[in-house]
Amino acid sequence: MARTVSRRMASLAQSEIRAMTQACVDVKGLNMAQGVCDTPVPPAVIRGAARALADGYNLYTRFDGLAELRQAIAGKLARYNGIPADPDRHITASCGATGAFHCACAALLDPGDEVILFEPYYQYHISALLAVDAVPAIVAMRAPDWTYEPGDVAQAVTSRTKAIIVNSPGNPSGKVFSRQELEGVAELARRHDLFVFTDEIYEYFLYDGRRHISVASLPGMAERTITIGGYSKTFSVTGWRIGYSVADDRWSRAIGAMNDLLYVCAPAPLQMGVACGINELPDTFYENLARDYQHKRDRFCAALDKAGLRPSIPGGAYYVLADVSRIPGRTGKERAMAFLQKTGVAGVPGEAFFAGPEGARFLRFSYAKTDADLEEACRRIVQARW
Repeated sequence: MARTVSRRMASLAQSEIRAMTQACVDVKGLNMAQGVCDTPVPPAVIRGAARALADGYNLYTRFDGLAELRQAIAGKLARYNGIPADPDRHITASCGATGAFHCACAALLDPGDEVILFEPYYQYHISALLAVDAVPAIVAMRAPDWTYEPGDVAQAVTSRTKAIIVNSPGNPSGKVFSRQELEGVAELARRHDLFVFTDEIYEYFLYDGRRHISVASLPGMAERTITIGGYSKTFSVTGWRIGYSVADDRWSRAIGAMNDLLYVCAPAPLQMGVACGINELPDTFYENLARDYQHKRDRFCAALDKAGLRPSIPGGAYYVLADVSRIPGRTGKERAMAFLQKTGVAGVPGEAFFAGPEGARFLRFSYAKTDADLEEACRRIVQARW
């Protein structure tokens, strides 16, 4: 029987990130394409999950997550983000930050709504918008510092604009939005009555003395901001899929209902493991995390620079975009495959993060690796040179 392929269905394809991960497996290489975060899990998190399994936390939870997790998140939001949140009204635990973001899009956006996001963007943000028939509106940032003109954001607003997406610290750019930039976004959102969807999954990965600022903590923004976060990266448990959203109860009810429809609940014992980590780990854990990853950033970016592949030095997160225009190839995918074949190190073609042709000159690498793997990757890259 013949079937018509919708625009939504046509947009659903394997991400370039996972495609390069598979290509890396095929050549038995070092995977710096996917942000799998293969560093050790904090023991408190493991103990909490194991205890929950033994204590029988093996059934469905409430649609918005276990009370212990929501209460832990609420405490963290007050201490770290400056966001007051009622754990019974504002917080929804979901299947990863990606799941939380998808639920927010599905609950709050209608087909044809326009959503502004900054390029380079995270590929899954685009995919989630297209999956609900929303329309991405791109504002380009400029390498190597990923700056943009505030006027370009204002010009992107139309009568159909519904929301702005802010990803800070950013994937793939590592951009950390300044307070001035965030206040500009907030002013625009208030003036045009827009939502702001924030992706703050890398909130603890900050370098060179930077501090994290949540949009919802700015004046008049708590009621219109959907804050997305999670612990996949912070606790190195990307396979556990524990994320959350925070929103005014007008929006959180709809997001929670969508979470129930799509996922029922996040894994119960793993929720408890994350809750234990939030409650038990001291501030020094997060300080050491930022320090250790800054060392990884510096080591890896120095290797790229030495190899002739200019990196855009990230201010946060654990990704770096490198200019690979010196590598032979017409497209980023061709350059990524040439790089993989020569070094055995996998990166993601820049086209996954850019709507225009500029992406072809970039590869994205994740340096969330053990020190041994990172050292080996650096050795191979410097040895290859271009």
